[in-house]
Amino acid sequence: MNTLSNKEKNEYTENSLMLFQKKVAHVNSEINQLVFGQEAVIQQIIISLLCGGHALIIGLPGLAKTRIVNFLGIILGLETKRIQFTPDLMPGDILGTEILDEGNKTTNYFKFIKGPIFCQLLLADEINRASPRTQSALLQAMQEKKVTVAGKDYFLPKPFHVLATQNPIDQEGTYPLPEAQLDRFLMNIKINYPDLEAEKKILLLSSKEDNVEPKNIISSEDILLFQKLIKEIPVGESVVKYILKLVNETRPETSTIKSVKDNVLWGPSPRASISLLAASKAKAVLEKRYSPSKLDVKSLIMPILSHRINLNISAKADNINLEEILDDVTKRIEE
Repeated sequence: MNTLSNKEKNEYTENSLMLFQKKVAHVNSEINQLVFGQEAVIQQIIISLLCGGHALIIGLPGLAKTRIVNFLGIILGLETKRIQFTPDLMPGDILGTEILDEGNKTTNYFKFIKGPIFCQLLLADEINRASPRTQSALLQAMQEKKVTVAGKDYFLPKPFHVLATQNPIDQEGTYPLPEAQLDRFLMNIKINYPDLEAEKKILLLSSKEDNVEPKNIISSEDILLFQKLIKEIPVGESVVKYILKLVNETRPETSTIKSVKDNVLWGPSPRASISLLAASKAKAVLEKRYSPSKLDVKSLIMPILSHRINLNISAKADNINLEEILDDVTKRIEE
């Protein structure tokens, strides 16, 4: 059996990376023609997908959260389904349910009808409007890529990603996401108002008669290949040590930083370290570099750690800013 030499493997990897970068650049070009002023948000969502992760997108109504997800589903060739989360939504409305099949006249038996979660890209719109019981229906699917109904496992399509949206200010009739579910989101992405130039483009686009439709650029098979490729990206020992020190210093039990010990109730789990490493590799490749640096890690600290750190009661009462604490941590570990 023929095996590739190290030189051939390196050439194959380099060619694959060049193809990957070219296709992702085409994806960015296509989505940025349809959604204006949200380049950073789009990059973070793409990084989440390329890492095989899920993302929670938080922003006010009308900031194109749903539009971005729907367009990305088409551009990336992913089967996309949307669930509008409401207080009366039940777990069976997401996962599916067993029904009695009376088609067979000799024996009656139950068969499983798959719910909308059986797709490649699930848009969980306003996820915090559903009850905790319904929210928890996503836990197993997000972690294990399968659902269990009546003791039987049903595997989800590959790839499988959840992009959930949430309104940051309308808290009436909402249920905060449990920490276990928040931890399953690779990134917590904040979406803000576009600048004036971007909003001008939005106005001009809205006045056109014909709606601009996105074009499919890559396939779900490409996504799986890219996810595998990113896992093989080499990482320097200094970057690994930086990630470990950073995460360790955000935990009050092990931190030597006063702002963390005084204000943080609990810090991120090892899943945060894994997420930082994976996202840093994806970001480096997107920017045409073959290995991540500490700067890549620093740029991803807020979206990856912000939902994995809980401030104590006194910090919340004093309106302590989590971003300032994370800035303090990065400055201290670099001294």
